[in-house]
Amino acid sequence: MDTTRVKVALPSTTSIAGARDSARAFLEGLVPALASEAAETVVLVVSELVTNALRHGGGTCTMDLTAHPDSIEVAVHDPSPQVPRMRTPDLNGGTGGFGWPMVNRLARTTAVTRQATGGKTVSALLPR
Repeated sequence: MDTTRVKVALPSTTSIAGARDSARAFLEGLVPALASEAAETVVLVVSELVTNALRHGGGTCTMDLTAHPDSIEVAVHDPSPQVPRMRTPDLNGGTGGFGWPMVNRLARTTAVTRQATGGKTVSALLPR
């Protein structure tokens, strides 16, 4: 199988659902198809990374999805140089803290790459 890639622009906070829909459409087009559990894991990681980018990264982001023979790569680019950080999840106040640790547990690897022009790319490599 060749590598397949799609780039999706997400201009506003209303784009989280759009990012999930775009990811599902991308995954549905893959041959061979992903198992439904693997596909839902990819969609969950897309949702978490896009939510974090929009909430903490300046309100805009773009997303790249890449299908490799044995993995799916999710890369989200935003204009903020601030990298994600692990923190204790807030169980009572509703301020979050669950997403980045969850992404790190679900992914084979994660990476944060600062861009020379500013901003960063947060990526996660998930089993196919």
